[in-house]
Amino acid sequence: MKPSLIIAGLGNPGSAYAQTRHNAGFRCLDTLSEAFGQGEWQEKEKFISFTQEARVVAAPVLLVKPMTFMNLSGNALRKAMDFYKLIPSEQLLVISDDVDLPLGEVRFRKSGGPGTHNGLKSVAQEFGDAFPRIRIGLGNAPAGSDLASWVLSVPTAEEEAALKEAMQTVPALITEYVLGKMQ
Repeated sequence: MKPSLIIAGLGNPGSAYAQTRHNAGFRCLDTLSEAFGQGEWQEKEKFISFTQEARVVAAPVLLVKPMTFMNLSGNALRKAMDFYKLIPSEQLLVISDDVDLPLGEVRFRKSGGPGTHNGLKSVAQEFGDAFPRIRIGLGNAPAGSDLASWVLSVPTAEEEAALKEAMQTVPALITEYVLGKMQ
C-alpha cells in the first residue's frame, strides 16, 4: 500500500521512555492505531521506524514511530517520505509534545517553527517548516526543575488523565484534516 499520508508521532524508543511526557507523540499514535489501524505494528529497518498501515475515511495512511531517538526523528522520516515520494507540506503530519502549551491543550497548525522541541527541529532540518503538526500540551516544567529531566519523567496521575483526554480528541482532528484534503 502506498500511503497518501504519513502520520508520525515523535518519541524515544524503549521501555524506559514509554510513559514519559516526551513520548506523547508515540502514545498518541497508539490512540490513532486503535481508531484507524489495520494489522500490527511492524519494525521497518529501511525507515528506522515502527510502522502500521491505517485507513482514515478512504485514505491509506502510514503511522510511523521513528526509532532514532527524538533528536534524529527527521532522519527516519526522510527515509519514509523519500521511499514513497511524498510531499512533506501535503503528505506528512507530525504529532509531538509541547511544553509551551497548557497541559492537555491540543493545537493543529499547517506549518510553523519547531520552537524548543528538538524532535521538531530535526524534522524541520529535513523538510523546512512547511509541514502540518499537532502539538499536545504538557504545560510548563515546575520552577527550578531541569526541562530535559522533567519531560523525560512520568506525569502525575492528574497530568496523565489530562494527556489521555487530549489524545482522545486527536482521531477526530485527523479525520477532519483528511476529509478537508479530499475535497
